[in-house]
Amino acid sequence: MFTGIVQATAAIAAVHARAGLRSLLLEFPAGFCEDLGIGASVSVDGVCLTVTGRPSPTAAAFDVMQQSLNLTTLGDYAPGERVNVERAARDGAEIGGHPLSGHIDFAATLAGVRAAEGNLVWRVAVPLAFCKYLFARGYIAVHGASLTLSEVNRAEGWFEVWLIPETRRATVFEHKRAGDRLNIEIERSTQVLVDTVREAVHESLGRLQPVLEELLAQKGLALEDFVPSAWPPPHAGGPPAAP
Repeated sequence: MFTGIVQATAAIAAVHARAGLRSLLLEFPAGFCEDLGIGASVSVDGVCLTVTGRPSPTAAAFDVMQQSLNLTTLGDYAPGERVNVERAARDGAEIGGHPLSGHIDFAATLAGVRAAEGNLVWRVAVPLAFCKYLFARGYIAVHGASLTLSEVNRAEGWFEVWLIPETRRATVFEHKRAGDRLNIEIERSTQVLVDTVREAVHESLGRLQPVLEELLAQKGLALEDFVPSAWPPPHAGGPPAAP
């Protein structure tokens, strides 16, 4: 498990293609690899990877299987690029963001970037199938960073997040541009809640469900709009609190 608080950025020192795999050699800042052994887990741009080699005190190797290459951005990287990294959370660790599994749901596209009140606002395009799990003031993980959703438009398929200066300093986000791809992990408890409610509604309404959905659509609404959602306070990656 990870906390969604990026601990450092690492440089990709080498990339080796193998049958069904891609091996990445990462160079980390001093101290990051202390007690990092073979078999340990590290979040690399939000993807949980296993350490397969330790060629030096500041470097570690990872093998990325084909399924992960197809689903995430890791198949696009070349030597010299930098990535967000976080070591697996230790027992009793403070959860500064929200719990992450490191299992990416999809790679999204950064649709737009704009400045606002000294921060950056990202608009991220989302496949419509995943929009039902997104709620304003809920959580999302982008490239392994826990961020607060400031706005969600399910009909058009996008969400927005605010990046404060500290988030930009501590991550690779400062250099991202519109059109770049981003690894997205949706918040699991929200997913479970939405799926459970949808299943309960389906069982309760039966054949009436399509009729109700059509009536709601005429009003610009959807069943998901009536799912209760948590309203966590903004944290380091979210928009500034209202005065």
